[in-house]
Amino acid sequence: MGKWRRPVVAPDKQRINELIRVSPVRVISAEGEQLGVLETKDALEEARRAGLDLVEVASNEKPPVCRIMDYGKYKYQQKKRQHKGHTHQTKIKEIRVRPKTGEHDINVKVSRAREFLQHKDKVIVTVIFRGREMAHIEEGRRVINGVIAQLEDVSKVESPPVQHGRRMNCTLAPK
Repeated sequence: MGKWRRPVVAPDKQRINELIRVSPVRVISAEGEQLGVLETKDALEEARRAGLDLVEVASNEKPPVCRIMDYGKYKYQQKKRQHKGHTHQTKIKEIRVRPKTGEHDINVKVSRAREFLQHKDKVIVTVIFRGREMAHIEEGRRVINGVIAQLEDVSKVESPPVQHGRRMNCTLAPK
């Protein structure tokens, strides 16, 4: 019942020091030079003399490749590299106004757009024309240019105001 079992190493984990059971192994020094094919106990002795660990880096090779390195430092750098990948995913937010939208309402929307831009998100400013407002496109252009002017300290114009049917769009990107 109480059979002794060798420690099983997960495929994504690396064997270090005494967990390396295969002999002989190809050894690479801490400086990156090849020391050749050595018996595992000799390779371990070499690693101990250097004050480092013997780490199996390519277990599928014949003979397996081991490297003399500081395993703790290596794991730390791997973890650091993994965290570097977490960058901010840019989202596109939209604020919509009309040509007759009041000054205070526009200021509220501009302050929201400012928050979006400070969080590194892009903002699309859209002026929507309804009914007879289409006869006063210059009023919509005035509104959109006013929004751009208020946000020029935190943004740059990625695409200038363009009319698409009943909508006028402009994209702002964070500086």
